[in-house]
Amino acid sequence: MLATIKRNPRLKWALVILISLIALFFLFFGSIYFGMWGKIPSTKELTELEQNKATQVLASNGDLIGKFYIFDRQPIEFDQLPTHLIQALIATEDARFYEHDGIDNRSLLRVFFKSILLQDDSAGGGSTITLQLAKNIYGRRDFGMFGIVINKMQEAVIAKRLENIYSKDEIIQLYFNTVPFSDNTYGIESASLKFFNKHTSELNMEEAAVLVGMLKASHYYNPRIFPERSRLRRDVVLMQMAKYNYLSETEAEEAKMRPLILDYKSYSNNKGVAPYFREQVRKDVSKILDTLKNTDGQKYNIYRDGLIVHTTLNYEMQLLAEEAMIEHMSELQVEHENSYGNYAPWIRNKDILNAAIKRSERYQDLQKEGFDESEILKKMEQKHPTELFEYTGMETRNVSSIDSISHYLKFLNSGLLAVSPENGAVQAWVGGVDFRFFKYDHVAQSKRQVGSTFKPFVYTAALENGMDPCSYFSVREVTYEDGWTPSNSSSEGDDPNMNYNLKTALSRSMNTIAVKVLMETGIGNVISQARSMGIESDLPQVPSIALGTASLNLGELTSAYTSFVNNGHYSKPYYITKIEDGKGNLLAEFKPEVSKTRAFSEDTRKIMLNMMQATVNEGTATRLRYKYGLQNDIAGKTGTTQDNKDGWFVGITPQLVCVTWVGADDHRIGFRNTAIGQGANSALPVFAKLMQKMNADSEFNNITNAKFQTLPSDLAELMECPPEERDNFFERLFSGKKDKRSNNNQGNKKEEKKKGFFKRLFGGKDDN
Repeated sequence: MLATIKRNPRLKWALVILISLIALFFLFFGSIYFGMWGKIPSTKELTELEQNKATQVLASNGDLIGKFYIFDRQPIEFDQLPTHLIQALIATEDARFYEHDGIDNRSLLRVFFKSILLQDDSAGGGSTITLQLAKNIYGRRDFGMFGIVINKMQEAVIAKRLENIYSKDEIIQLYFNTVPFSDNTYGIESASLKFFNKHTSELNMEEAAVLVGMLKASHYYNPRIFPERSRLRRDVVLMQMAKYNYLSETEAEEAKMRPLILDYKSYSNNKGVAPYFREQVRKDVSKILDTLKNTDGQKYNIYRDGLIVHTTLNYEMQLLAEEAMIEHMSELQVEHENSYGNYAPWIRNKDILNAAIKRSERYQDLQKEGFDESEILKKMEQKHPTELFEYTGMETRNVSSIDSISHYLKFLNSGLLAVSPENGAVQAWVGGVDFRFFKYDHVAQSKRQVGSTFKPFVYTAALENGMDPCSYFSVREVTYEDGWTPSNSSSEGDDPNMNYNLKTALSRSMNTIAVKVLMETGIGNVISQARSMGIESDLPQVPSIALGTASLNLGELTSAYTSFVNNGHYSKPYYITKIEDGKGNLLAEFKPEVSKTRAFSEDTRKIMLNMMQATVNEGTATRLRYKYGLQNDIAGKTGTTQDNKDGWFVGITPQLVCVTWVGADDHRIGFRNTAIGQGANSALPVFAKLMQKMNADSEFNNITNAKFQTLPSDLAELMECPPEERDNFFERLFSGKKDKRSNNNQGNKKEEKKKGFFKRLFGGKDDN
């Protein structure tokens, strides 16, 4: 043999080249193995694999409402993987998976020689599931012309170590937990939830085939973007399953005939259910995690550590609340714009537009870059294709940044908060009409004047301080200090000789009487009453507070109203019940905050509820009955602020307190008139539509069928008096001018027309 080689120079050189190539291969492989091209994880490191995992936010029933992540990944156990999913993967990606040790040696040599000698970038292929797992975990780096060879060899070393550490089932589990899918989704559980809105364990065979089919090229076979392409790829997977006897030919053909049906759910920050709520949860959880440390002594990371946040949110009610708001606001927006026509303040009032321009992120970014105002405005006047929000659908227009800002100024916004009165558990939270374009959360961040929704505090304080429910007050206007003369918004207040009892005055929201009741009760007493019901914001000590000139947020107002259906105890809204790590270990737990002291007596509570039921049955909120056809037991209060800037409604049922607000983000923009802007027209319909939807769903029967207690006979008798009384001839003759005098007493002077108990009993009248 040696003699033959010596006599044949060509054979000699061929042997030299072969030995050199083999030596070169092993030298090259050794350089990779020992980390000259980058460290390869050790066996110990591979036994401690830890991938970034998404934190999940769950509704009260365990439904997923959102995630916080860098990589959208939710690991699951092997026993949660359906058999047909595993079979689809093996049939399509690695038919010999259970026969090899993680490496297909023939394929590896083919890649080496074709890549080095032929410079063929398409020489890949033959990757086993274990090799793909190595790539999924550690990714690939750019090594120039030798990149594919180096990466493949590194993956081969890692794959061999993985096979020595993990069983085949564990490798399958790791693979499915790390493999990337479309739309920034990692792992089979996240993909299953996103594309089919179900857990992996619930996937049927066709759905499993769709997801496995995406692995060949996740974007190219994205079923959301390319449904037909994805369907054809699904069919290939099904035929592969038949080829390897996981299915019969008949079963595969039958499965191919079924349509591809998605139930796509986006879990991005801007989309999906309850985006405003999720953002508030993110802020709160981040603060909570700053106070906690994991077993390594490090702070938890909300984006990486795969935590589980349990909340009180009612998933179905949240969906209905969002639907109700959009349905109403899309109609109200048209009314709002039509009422102004060409005289809209967002068009004519340049101060409003200029202020919005300077508040914009674009303006402030350019300012930080050193541009002066004229340069900034010039840049912001440049037109470019922009996607703009409209209720009828997104529109792409060629507009400038200034045009875009002006466009969004016209929009009304809204907020809704619904809680269980017994403990304050948040059931629904809608911070605005669309989180993508209106980030400001009107539940968590906004404080607005509350209008007539403050009046129940006044009447509650009056009852607590001994005022008879059948006290009568004149609707006549009175001028108070600083020349302030409150008036009534309805024609019912035009008759200066008419007097209403408390129930009628509250249900019809008579402004003049509310201020008189305040002054009779004492401003200090009213403020103290509001404080005892959970109001913490500043409350001005002026007569106009009776009409809601104080600015409160939805949480405060909601909390205060819970006391009317929670035995006089207010419940603060709460929404996070507990935080767990990915293994279910409890990290933090939270309990309801319910006031320990009653804010008022049980009699006062029942009387106030009865009076607010009258608001719905015969007062300013009657459209709940005649327009929306609601027959539920409901109490409530409408509210409208000065110049129709804000519309409010508080809806109360025995099992739910819901506050809705509607207005413009810029306080200088109000409704054109009271007919459109009053709370009964602007805010009440959101609650009404929500109740309609809940009435149609038996899931909410415990709320919609709940009844208020009947007013006890003694209290019913106490309130048994005519709703209104006109002054007689002599009262009109001698009191007509008196009530026009200035009232500077700050709440100590009695101006009201009041009947005492005995005079009521015998039918007489007071003289004052």
